[in-house]
Amino acid sequence: MTKKLTVVQMLPELESGGVERGTLEIGKYLVDHGHTSIVISGGGQMVEQLIREGSEHINWEVGKKSLLTLRYIKKVRKFLQETKPDILHLRSRLPAWIGYLAWKKLPKNQRPRLVTTVHGRYSVSKYSEIMMRGEKIIAVSNVIRDYILDNYPQIDAEDIEVIHRGVDRDQYIYGYRPNKEWQGTWHGQFPQMQKKLLLTLPGRLTRLKGHHDFISVIDALIQSGKNVHGAIVGGVHPKKKQYVEELRRKIDDLNLGSHVTFVGQRSDMREVLAQSDVVFSLSQTPESFGRTTLEALSLGTPVLGYDHGGVREQLKAIYPNGLVDVNNVDGVVAKLQEGLPRLALPTRSHVFDLETMCSKTLSVYKELQAR
Repeated sequence: MTKKLTVVQMLPELESGGVERGTLEIGKYLVDHGHTSIVISGGGQMVEQLIREGSEHINWEVGKKSLLTLRYIKKVRKFLQETKPDILHLRSRLPAWIGYLAWKKLPKNQRPRLVTTVHGRYSVSKYSEIMMRGEKIIAVSNVIRDYILDNYPQIDAEDIEVIHRGVDRDQYIYGYRPNKEWQGTWHGQFPQMQKKLLLTLPGRLTRLKGHHDFISVIDALIQSGKNVHGAIVGGVHPKKKQYVEELRRKIDDLNLGSHVTFVGQRSDMREVLAQSDVVFSLSQTPESFGRTTLEALSLGTPVLGYDHGGVREQLKAIYPNGLVDVNNVDGVVAKLQEGLPRLALPTRSHVFDLETMCSKTLSVYKELQAR
């Protein structure tokens, strides 16, 4: 009989984001397969879903940047002693320090097995090195595996497991189209987009996401007579308002006010990506993975992306025609000039699915626990 595992995951909060979604996905998968899932975080809007899907949540602010957070080391140690989990899975740097120091203070025969996931290309430092302390280190892409080996030479490559992020193919169905009610609401909110090819740049509004390049692409297409509209989709952090004003000035200077729309943060990204004719990834630095890009490709929406990071790995496997040299705005425009109004579609099948991600993670847990 297969041993049922108890797994504790630690992260700063459960508000939104890829790390958070991955935590929920693993939690649900564990519960669905008869295991026990516990998550320690500072809470957030995703806690309700986590609990509804069968996980237990411990509301401790283990990611708050304050000296007071150190008090959780003792609490976590006591919790581990009482709960006796099989796996402690650390997903972010500050919670990882709290979890690791609590774990380290336990007698060796009382410690759960330790797993860390490296979700991004953190600044190389002693602080970031905590993510390399796992007995098994999960890298979310080959790019992240290379980052680990390049910057932390003490790490044995055998201790790294590449597990790409995955999408739920039951939700992100190839060829999915939003229903008429959704489309009616969308066009009622954004009438300027009707009867135009929708080009979408998703992602938070920061300089790294390549919004200036996107606006330049829209400008070149409008100048050449293409019937397109650009949608910038993503929330604005209060500290980034000046950047948004900079983008608005560029749009005004190019007379693109009726051709580019700031859509804001959306909770219906599946529909937005499916409604789009082309989705873009123009990040100025390599993405560690790029989940939104994968979601668009899984829906059958063409993606044009700069040839680096995790997005390169996705496009090479699913839609190689979408690769463009980094920062080559002219190259992006050329592909669109040639392909619009209808670009070739991505391939239907790929390996970046949620079941694979979750089953590989469970295999890591089981392999460690059996040592």
